[in-house]
Amino acid sequence: MEPREKRLVFPFSAIVGQEKAKLALLCVAVNPLIGGVLLKGDKGTGKSTLVRALANVLPEIEVVADCPFNCNPRNPLEMCDSCYERYENGEELPIAKRKMRVVDLPLSVTIDRLVGTVDVERFLKEGKKALQPGILAEANRGVLYIDEVNLLDDYIADSLLDAAAMGWNTIEREGISFRHPARFILVGSMNPEEGELRPQILDRFGLCVEVSAPMNPEERIEIVKRVEEFHEDPISFYKKFESEEKKLTERIVKAREILPKVEISDDLLKLLAETVVNLGIKTNRAEIATIKTAKAIAALNGRRRVSLEDLEKAMELALPHRLRDRPFQKPPRMRPPKPKDGKGHDHKGDHKHEHKKEEKGGKRNQESQSRGTGNLEQNFRSSEAKIPRIESRNFDGGEFRGYRSSRDVSVTVINFPRGVPVSYLPPVNGGIKDVDFYNSLIWAVLNGKKPPIKLDLNDVRVRVRKTKAPTLWVLLLDSSGSMAVQKRISIAKGIAEKLVENGYTKRSKMALIVAKGNQAEIFVPPTKNYWEVLEKIESVPTGGRTPLSSALYNLLLLANRERMKDKSVKVRAFLITDGKANVPLFGKRIKEEITELARALKKREIELTIYDTRGRGINPGLSYVPILERVARAEVHKV
Repeated sequence: MEPREKRLVFPFSAIVGQEKAKLALLCVAVNPLIGGVLLKGDKGTGKSTLVRALANVLPEIEVVADCPFNCNPRNPLEMCDSCYERYENGEELPIAKRKMRVVDLPLSVTIDRLVGTVDVERFLKEGKKALQPGILAEANRGVLYIDEVNLLDDYIADSLLDAAAMGWNTIEREGISFRHPARFILVGSMNPEEGELRPQILDRFGLCVEVSAPMNPEERIEIVKRVEEFHEDPISFYKKFESEEKKLTERIVKAREILPKVEISDDLLKLLAETVVNLGIKTNRAEIATIKTAKAIAALNGRRRVSLEDLEKAMELALPHRLRDRPFQKPPRMRPPKPKDGKGHDHKGDHKHEHKKEEKGGKRNQESQSRGTGNLEQNFRSSEAKIPRIESRNFDGGEFRGYRSSRDVSVTVINFPRGVPVSYLPPVNGGIKDVDFYNSLIWAVLNGKKPPIKLDLNDVRVRVRKTKAPTLWVLLLDSSGSMAVQKRISIAKGIAEKLVENGYTKRSKMALIVAKGNQAEIFVPPTKNYWEVLEKIESVPTGGRTPLSSALYNLLLLANRERMKDKSVKVRAFLITDGKANVPLFGKRIKEEITELARALKKREIELTIYDTRGRGINPGLSYVPILERVARAEVHKV
């Protein structure tokens, strides 16, 4: 298989640019205890190519020849239960050499495939309970690669994090109790446009690199030439870079030998600790990952002492993704460390200059917005707002189709291979997709069959699982002129931003509809790029009339479009308004329109929550909130 892999995989040393990403991957190859690498960047920037190319330069490792878990024959602390028992009994373990592997974790992976399950074939033939290893077993002492890691289902991510944190995969199921080492280099790639990564997973990555396409025309031309040459004759292309690939492998092997002898001075340690404290980073993983990376960089360069330059490079890889305490907090600006006697440039003047530029830009933007319409528009910033906790919901799983899920809606599904198993049933209408082999075999035995067992339809049982369904949260922001009174729009924007943060926590898709002027507009179509929604909320100008009917109509259209893609999508809408409306949609009376639209929302099972910005104890005057509350069964909060 090795020649085939070399023909198909683009050589690591042939990749143009991306020096930071290459360095990060080489560092974790030298020292897997750094904790893995996250590659963030737009589509088509070479993230997957980098990781798959890494496989060709990884050195060989010694494994127990007849063990499926790649156990280390020299270290009993890195052996599975079976190998350890043989070692304790004095058996000489057979040794083989294998290349470190890059194992792909598909987004569609099931929990059984990830952690391992009962070996059905052996059970059927011999009647013995045995383990069929999963992906975590294959990845032990290798690289586990997750493309689009930010789209991974939560229940899979949780199991993966447990194994990565402990270094062991423990299996307790169907009467089987077993554990094996799961010490792998975790490498993930993601496109930030598809949504942010959960903080728990983000902190597990020791290093994080922003990957972007080069903007130098010469480099782009060279990339095209190399890719074309590779596609035309991959074998010749690989031979062209074969010596460079071998040098990289030798460099990693030599660096591993040097690594235990690499030292770092107390001055550099103090400098790192002060920098981390000044940046407000709370996790201790920051210093640990930075030191390990700096030592790996020094070892890769054949040195036994960490330099200031090594530390700077390590900090650029290990610190930026840890700068935020909260998901949407603006990170502080990271400056390179300075030695004690270093004279640094004063950035205060630069900061003031930038602030003035920002202020001027904001004024120009506001003026241009005012000139763009016939009405006077203002741009208000958001203010801190409190909103009630948004509870998750449980729904019937009859319409569930299994697309990208959220953490907001739980569904019980039968005969669908995603989610946490809670029970089993005989198969009902439809095909058999999610067989519970263990309980099917138990039923076969109860029906009088003996090994070797042959199952028939009367014996088969399918799993009942608890899983998460996809949700869409639609924010409807009233930004009309009446919302400028007492700066209600500032409170409204604050509520909208809190909702975005809640949506991020629940992993729901978000959309933004703004009601302002003669008709409402979809400012942000359904997305998981929460930063985009926040930026749009902050930049929305205020002024003009109130097209509430148009906003509700756009909500219905948006929900219909999403449900055409996936019938199981649950839509939750959040209307932030003072309840006024003065623009009819179809030329009817506004009250009649809003009543009809409210009926349609209820009929299409769109859950509506209203944040009434007029507050408590204020006479609402002419407000359409009571109609929506009564007809659409909306939940209303006074703010």
